[in-house]
Amino acid sequence: MATLLLALSAISTGLFAGYFLIFQTGIMPALGQLTDEQFVPAMRRVNQYVPRPVFLLTFFAIVGFPAAALAVPVDGRSDNQKWLLVAGLVCAVINHLVTIGGNVPLNNALESSPAPARAARLAFEGRWNAFHRVRTLFSVAAFVLVVSATLS
Repeated sequence: MATLLLALSAISTGLFAGYFLIFQTGIMPALGQLTDEQFVPAMRRVNQYVPRPVFLLTFFAIVGFPAAALAVPVDGRSDNQKWLLVAGLVCAVINHLVTIGGNVPLNNALESSPAPARAARLAFEGRWNAFHRVRTLFSVAAFVLVVSATLS
């Protein structure tokens, strides 16, 4: 059971980190090239489609699987493996806190903003990208730590 939970931890954190990394390196730079009148509705559409079942499943899995792996008693688990897994879990939790406290409120504000496209974009894009860089860093760190725990 512990091996399965470690594998699911690595898979889920890898999928999540990959998603955030592609968003950081490909999607947001592409959207950044749009005019204000194109960017605002495009980002609103993205924000409507992202919180769907697959995203939500991985969102919860990157916390749930490592926590479950830590909760299952394992004979011979090294302290190194335990602390790498704990560190990965902490990074995943920080990612979630940034998402819930930073990106989601900005998404909601953009969705309901009556401001002209330029003003709505200025209030959204820079701050959203800054939060996204932080959560991308933590999701990639969570993946590296969980994989390291799995291999140790």
